[in-house]
Amino acid sequence: MNRMSACALAPTLAGALLMTGCAKETAEPVAATPPEAAATGPDAVIADALSAALPSMAAEAAVMDWDGTMLKSGTGRYTCMPTPPHQKAAGIQSPMCMDETWMQWAHAWEKREPFQAAQVGISYMLGGDGGASNIDPYATEATPDNQWVVEGPHLMILVPDPGMLEGIPTDPDNGGPYVMWKGTPYAHVMVPVAD
Repeated sequence: MNRMSACALAPTLAGALLMTGCAKETAEPVAATPPEAAATGPDAVIADALSAALPSMAAEAAVMDWDGTMLKSGTGRYTCMPTPPHQKAAGIQSPMCMDETWMQWAHAWEKREPFQAAQVGISYMLGGDGGASNIDPYATEATPDNQWVVEGPHLMILVPDPGMLEGIPTDPDNGGPYVMWKGTPYAHVMVPVAD
């Protein structure tokens, strides 16, 4: 993974999480958050970021803080980012681990530019999130008509051909994977992995 592009996208990803108000509300994380994650300092930030990934992924993942500082170099394909500081202070957990395709997606989303994945992209949020509209990529809060979804531990998948999303439900309450933001350049598959 190109670490320079990951660093350049740190502010973009911070904006993405700020816009969607990501946070954990009801689900327990699949990957255990070590007790030291509640503390402060680089080790705690790294532990928080890596809690978004499977333990086997975490060993090889890079960790980048929201200011673009690389806290841990990695040999794998994923860059993990901790819960944004203002959310952590509020007791919310929303770390994420993204591959290069997802980093490109985040850059396009932040700039409101068209995006088409060149290959499958996978992102992990095993700590869950605090919510996003299932239909409006830029909604900042729940409204009666924007189908706000709070998701527990999940994966997010990008596909290179939007036609591949046909047949996958858009209903987040269907009991399995669903398409979020269908009909937009930012459509992706949400794959819940725990209740």
